[in-house]
Amino acid sequence: MKDLRTLVDELNQLILEGKILEGFEKFYADDVVMQDNDYPQRVGKDICRQSEEAFVNGVTEFRGAKVINTIISDGVAAVEWWFDYTHSEYGVRNYTQIAIQRWKNGKIVEEKFYYNN
Repeated sequence: MKDLRTLVDELNQLILEGKILEGFEKFYADDVVMQDNDYPQRVGKDICRQSEEAFVNGVTEFRGAKVINTIISDGVAAVEWWFDYTHSEYGVRNYTQIAIQRWKNGKIVEEKFYYNN
């Protein structure tokens, strides 16, 4: 199995290429739990996929994304992102976000996003 740094870098590259849903299918576990800030958790790949699809389909203008920092620990990755886009539901967004990912057997089993926008 590839090391965690390689897996995280591969997922980040897919996101940077706009292949968010492809990355989701490849790198997220069937029982994944995702959460934004203190909003309710989304449990299971099907529920999480619906949220990811709604986000991607709502982007009306994409101006940029960049990985600022990546920290790899034992089964945990922290990725600091910068995003700039317009979304049909959220409007203009330009912000940084921290994604904390817990990995197991080459898949993300838990991911929490921290941001203030």
